[in-house]
Amino acid sequence: MKTIHYREISGRSPAFYVFMVTLLIFIGAGLASAHYMESHGHHVTGMTNQIVWGIPHVFAIFMILSASGALNVASISSVFDRGLYKPLARLSGLLAITLLAGGLSTLVLDLGRPDRLIVAMTTYNFRSIFAWNIFLYTGFFAVVVIYLWFMMEPRMNAYVKPAGFFAFFWRLTLTTGTGSIFGFLVAREAYNSAVMAPMFILMSFLFGLAVFMLFLMATFWLTQRPLGDEVVRRLKNLLGVFIASVLYFVMVYHLTNIYIAQRRGIEEFILLHGGVYTALFWIGQILIGSIVPLVLVYHPWFRRSRPLIALAAALVVIGGFIQLYVIIIGGQAYPLVLFPGKIVSSSFYDGVINTYTPSVFEIALGLGTTALSIFLASIAIKVLPFLPETLADNPADSVQ
Repeated sequence: MKTIHYREISGRSPAFYVFMVTLLIFIGAGLASAHYMESHGHHVTGMTNQIVWGIPHVFAIFMILSASGALNVASISSVFDRGLYKPLARLSGLLAITLLAGGLSTLVLDLGRPDRLIVAMTTYNFRSIFAWNIFLYTGFFAVVVIYLWFMMEPRMNAYVKPAGFFAFFWRLTLTTGTGSIFGFLVAREAYNSAVMAPMFILMSFLFGLAVFMLFLMATFWLTQRPLGDEVVRRLKNLLGVFIASVLYFVMVYHLTNIYIAQRRGIEEFILLHGGVYTALFWIGQILIGSIVPLVLVYHPWFRRSRPLIALAAALVVIGGFIQLYVIIIGGQAYPLVLFPGKIVSSSFYDGVINTYTPSVFEIALGLGTTALSIFLASIAIKVLPFLPETLADNPADSVQ
């Protein structure tokens, strides 16, 4: 394996500073929206007593899953000893940290009272999956920072593989915890399923890889660094495998629910009669987020085109966001079944499909914290050597 040289982004391009200022504008809008929601109360959002998790939670969970999945490239390098991915490991760890920072920022700023996070961090109910996640999320930062230190400090390189193993299992646990938030919620028929945890693990692999590919291709194109066809081909093929895997688990999840008589109502709602949620599921999640990217990745007419590979990754990101929207918000829109087999009617929305329209403040908060993740990653590659100088094709890569 040839020696890898890393170098930070050099130069003073006006375009870079315009890009950073644009990100700061989005971050500022997100902070202003969070302040407005805190000052006026959550009635200014689209969230209600029936739908308590809105668009900010979709942004947050998407970024948390992507953070775990972005580390997959580093894991392939150190845990599975694939030399082709070794030059990408530093960037993989960086994106894992910045994406998690953005996702957790969304959750903290959406609490209404961010200072209450102190209570969550000092008082634990270990029968709650949320208490477990406090340790999983904060521990993930520490684990990945140490992992990056071992990669970037020559004296610690001998410990990269053990650190990679530990980080690999920690992120699997983290994603299992995130999926279990929904899997353990017995009150919602759309959530309570053992399939949720493994499905969220595969979703994290897919979303994280798609975000990683877009960031990698964009930074190498903008900095005019060589990016070989072999690297792109390997990442593209891996993306296709993850798309198919997530699609398979989605099918298993819905077929399992259809088989359970008590859950046919929620399945008919999502798959047939759910209005916007049904349209989002079939058009956004299945067609745009799965079928079209699979065609772009594997069809001989498209699979060698870098713009189309980037398009496939972008569609995966869009489809993944829609998938979480359907799971999180669609699952709350369907009414709670308080007494199975009975018709319940009262003045408090019993048996009524709940409505939700995201407010501009929620959207601004989500976009602002997303911009925060990109801003942190951009600053890091500007001042520290996270990017390899070249990823040009190496004849030895074909046998890795």
